[in-house]
Amino acid sequence: MDPAVPIVPTSRPRWLRLQAVFCSALALAGLLCVAPASVQAQSGGTLTPSKRAVSPASAPTTGSYAGHGPAMAFAQDMAQRNGWPADWAQNWVGQAQRNPTVLRLMAPTPTGVPRNWEAYRDRFIEPVRTQAGLRFWQDHAATLQRAEAEFGVPAWLIVGIIGVETLYGQHTGRFRVLDALTTLAFDFPPEHPRAEARAAFFRGELEALLTLSRKEGVAPDTWLGSFAGAMGLPQFMPSNIGKFGVDFDADGHIDLRNSPADAIGSVARYLQGFGWQAGMQTHFPVAFDAGRVQLATLMGPDILPTFTAQQMQELGAVLPPEYANHSGKLALVELENGPRPRSYVVGTENFYVITRYNQSSYYAMAVIELGRAVEALMRR
Repeated sequence: MDPAVPIVPTSRPRWLRLQAVFCSALALAGLLCVAPASVQAQSGGTLTPSKRAVSPASAPTTGSYAGHGPAMAFAQDMAQRNGWPADWAQNWVGQAQRNPTVLRLMAPTPTGVPRNWEAYRDRFIEPVRTQAGLRFWQDHAATLQRAEAEFGVPAWLIVGIIGVETLYGQHTGRFRVLDALTTLAFDFPPEHPRAEARAAFFRGELEALLTLSRKEGVAPDTWLGSFAGAMGLPQFMPSNIGKFGVDFDADGHIDLRNSPADAIGSVARYLQGFGWQAGMQTHFPVAFDAGRVQLATLMGPDILPTFTAQQMQELGAVLPPEYANHSGKLALVELENGPRPRSYVVGTENFYVITRYNQSSYYAMAVIELGRAVEALMRR
């Protein structure tokens, strides 16, 4: 487990705030992400693997869902709603295997895990990752430039996200996504405080996976990803591939594992879709007037931009002169450093956009600092 625990809006339960660190931590261990292997569709909905098909992950499984009543009923309903052959949907859902490792990793994280931004940062802003980022940028400079021009999202940010998520494709995961999503859709840990809502979410992602499979001509059991079903260099959930995926290399397919161009364009479109504003800073320094700072009020909304620059200053925040009249909403972001004093920055609306990718201020800061570090190497 990563020693740092991300901060997310305080309206979310503590278990979910703790759990948000899984993606970044497991990426370091090579357990995250995946991408599809291309296969060819044949008549009647039968899919045959092509030469690029990948073998299933070796994670232990326990039983199929072929005789699972709720799973089969869901498959039938899903087929009816989408106009698919009922036997096609039931066949693929029935082939999914219950994966106990997925359930273990999704279980609520124990409380009391210490948070440490400095330790978290050191896992990502280090020579192996920055050098890999430099190579990635050099190899795909034209594509990054095109994405920035089309979507308004800077190249350094795209590079930062792909680097934190999968180390530029080196750790893209080995879980069969069909197994992971079906397991979480129908056997979500009942002790979870929001088990019913989370199971419903994963049923939606299972449907999105099958929709994507039919669209792309990919057998549903050949997609690989994280224990939660995230896929490709940028770790997109299936529904987000449908919403934000871009065929940026214009080959007729969206392939987030094998096409860095598609991954670059998709990350840029995702951030644009959540409101990225070109030219706006992500964050800036802050100090406090000790005699009148109202820290509890400033921290109340957590990372949600809520205050104007004037309101923050009235509450005792001391902003750099160049940001004293910032026009957008702001949030005070707190980063714990273990036993050392906490760090604070002011997050803009663009900082909040990054947290829509992963609801953690630690994650957002790591992405920003990695991207900027690689950018500095590019400028040498």
